[in-house]
Amino acid sequence: MVRLPLSPDEIERGRRLGTVLRQARAGRSMLEVALDAGVSPETLRKIEAGRIATPAFPTIAAIAGVLNLSLDAVWAEVNTPAAAGQLAS
Repeated sequence: MVRLPLSPDEIERGRRLGTVLRQARAGRSMLEVALDAGVSPETLRKIEAGRIATPAFPTIAAIAGVLNLSLDAVWAEVNTPAAAGQLAS
């Protein structure tokens, strides 16, 4: 399967998603959060770094659940450039 290149907007949303998750993780270790969410630490690291710009919905839902983040809040944050970094729990 050939994957189409990501648009600049998709890349930027991936970076914002990574920032939201990294900030919400706060003092918890990446390993702890990844294992609790049922994803590999490498996957979480790549998402937080913005290297996986379009992760699967179940992956984000699992991580958000572990971090006690509302998916609505994550969606709003990721799709609002001006609000980046100001996630309200």
